[in-house]
Amino acid sequence: MKHATPKNSHDCRDQRAGRSVRHTFIHNEGGQALVELALVMPIFVLLLIGAAEFARLAYASIEVSNAARAGIQYGAQNRITAMDISGMAQAAANDGSNITSLQATASNFCVCSNGTSITCANAAANCTARILEYVQVNTSAVVNPLFYCPGLPKTFTLQGQATMRVEQ
Repeated sequence: MKHATPKNSHDCRDQRAGRSVRHTFIHNEGGQALVELALVMPIFVLLLIGAAEFARLAYASIEVSNAARAGIQYGAQNRITAMDISGMAQAAANDGSNITSLQATASNFCVCSNGTSITCANAAANCTARILEYVQVNTSAVVNPLFYCPGLPKTFTLQGQATMRVEQ
């Protein structure tokens, strides 16, 4: 017995699989993924840029706070370094050298152990209790975002503050 062979072998294979050649071309989904990628990719890029910008601002904020801590660590060593206001500010600036617009201000103040506020210059004359000396460093920096997003500020001002009692 002879078997009849179809004229187009592709038609036969597709029909055996339960679909025709015309059905395959109409319902081909290869281009749909490309269209979905083209629609979703700008959203993914925007999220990636936003996450990178947020991380950059968080890093700068940590640097500003750590610079304030470095300044008070220098000033809190003893009474001599506590009086070195410019040295505390310089220690803070040196620690935050990665932040270009970092500003540091330092100060010291004294209080009596009984709670009376006094100045450090006349502490011995005005305090009958124990004299407690403190140092404080304030840091600030203005950071510009790399990408401006409408609705957000064009600059961010980051601040750090640290206070510590002087070693006695």
